[in-house]
Amino acid sequence: MQLTSGKVSEIFEKCLFKDKEIIHGKPIVTPLIGKGVINDFGFHPKRLISYKKEILNMLKQLPDNFMKSKGGGMSFLNACMTKDDIQWGEHSSIEQLFAMGEALKVVVYPMPKDMWKMLPGGMPYVTIIDS
Repeated sequence: MQLTSGKVSEIFEKCLFKDKEIIHGKPIVTPLIGKGVINDFGFHPKRLISYKKEILNMLKQLPDNFMKSKGGGMSFLNACMTKDDIQWGEHSSIEQLFAMGEALKVVVYPMPKDMWKMLPGGMPYVTIIDS
């Protein structure tokens, strides 16, 4: 599966927690929370886990420097390009992909959010746990 903004959005929409899954103000199952750069998202655990293989596949198409085993992490600003130097998305789709990965515990932000302002563009470094 090739990494595209359309594919990321499609999976993201399918995995989000739906209003109908909240009864009397409480979710029917505990959502998995994925932290993005701007927003946090609630995902239905069963649906998100069912797409884990596809999400990992897309994350592994990012530059090797994002991988814990190869570069240790890289700026969010560099995630719009694949390792083959093809632009695949904009900030909103990158946030969606990283939020799904973060909820699955395969994406981490090594620095606390309050320190991001000191980084280039105020954007965090991101590490993909690939092993």
